[in-house]
Parts: sequence; C-alpha cells; structure tokens
Amino acid sequence: MQQITGIITLALPYVVVLAALWFIMVRPQQKKEKETQKMRSGLEDGDEIVTIGGIYGKVVGQKDDILTIEVGADKVKLKIARWAVGKVEGKK
Repeated sequence: MQQITGIITLALPYVVVLAALWFIMVRPQQKKEKETQKMRSGLEDGDEIVTIGGIYGKVVGQKDDILTIEVGADKVKLKIARWAVGKVEGKK
C-alpha cells in the first residue's frame, strides 16, 4: 500500500504539469483551427478575401475545395485552394 501511495505522489506533479501544458498550448491551437475551418467553409460568392500569400480578391465562384477569385482592376480571375484563404475582409 505504501508503494502505491509513493508512486501516486511521484506521478501527480507530472500529470498536473502535462494537463496545464495541454490547456495552455494545445487547446487554444485547436480552437483557432476550428474557427479558421468554419470561416473557410462559410465563404460565399461576393466575399472579399485575403489569401495567405497576401493576394486581395473577391470570390466569384466555388467548386468543392477550389475558389475562383477576381483580383485587380482588370478583374483577372484566379483559381485558388480553399485552404489558402487567410481571412475574410468583408462579406457581400
């Protein structure tokens, strides 16, 4: 019985530290990823976006995981991957 109590006493600080690290580091990252995924899946035609490469454009078409965006004054159309959207600047 005394050995079990000794093992628990030694292991408890490690368990507490690992739990604290999970709450401080892993959980916020998972929450941020979930919000980013929700933002990307909620894109609609007409939304103003910025890609992770810094390209500003307007969504004009969607097909599965490929977005068509218009960029520049000449309204050049680019096809990009949905995961490349960094943020939404404005909803239509």
